[in-house]
Amino acid sequence: MSGHSKWAKIKHKKGAEDAKRGAVFTKISKEITAAAKDGGGNTESNIRLRAAVARAREYNMPSSNVENAIKKGTGELPGIVFETVVFDAYGPGGVAMLIEGLTDNKNRTTSEIRNLLSKKGGSMAGAGSTAWLFSKKGLISVEKSKAGEDAVMEAALEAGADDIKAEDDTFDVYCDPGVFEAVKNAMTAKKIELASAEVTMIPSSTVKVQGNDARNILELMEALEEHEDIQNVHANFDISNEEMAKISAG
Repeated sequence: MSGHSKWAKIKHKKGAEDAKRGAVFTKISKEITAAAKDGGGNTESNIRLRAAVARAREYNMPSSNVENAIKKGTGELPGIVFETVVFDAYGPGGVAMLIEGLTDNKNRTTSEIRNLLSKKGGSMAGAGSTAWLFSKKGLISVEKSKAGEDAVMEAALEAGADDIKAEDDTFDVYCDPGVFEAVKNAMTAKKIELASAEVTMIPSSTVKVQGNDARNILELMEALEEHEDIQNVHANFDISNEEMAKISAG
């Protein structure tokens, strides 16, 4: 299974644990503040802010935290100014990576991310060298045990989805970011339970990895996402279910 969907599912399973540690709240607060600073504090007109607030609700983030993060972005409350950073990189096995973050110290963050990459057999790449491999898409996954393919397809396509792919245990729905909320709402209105839903970067091609490369790319993904300045990590790895089972058992 390709990296974007496999990692989305891994993240979803560990999300509750991250939320308990406060890691997710901190990252979401940063994103809300940055989104409000760039596009204003109105979720109706600011798509990025609307997505960030929706994610906050998904993790049961207190409404007061959300409101304060918005006010910091609009200048109603004092707060740190965060700068958007994007790193192109290559991981173990030649996996292309696109790393997105928000930081108050770009030099520090760049140095720390370069160090994390080198520890796991990865390296920084020139600006734009991997970004061209990825395109922004809405990705919604539904477990096959929770809904039939016809129901998923009907609800998603009627709301404007582009494609539905059957993976091993899920139906993955792809759509333009502009209709992501409409597709998600249409599916939940039909009582279809969603395993995960996010606007992410989808790779145009994938790289199959196994053995140590597979183990190292997963460890690298986790280490990068645990970094306080990193918001999202996208990669084009493809790891078979058999290989995933070996890694889990090991």
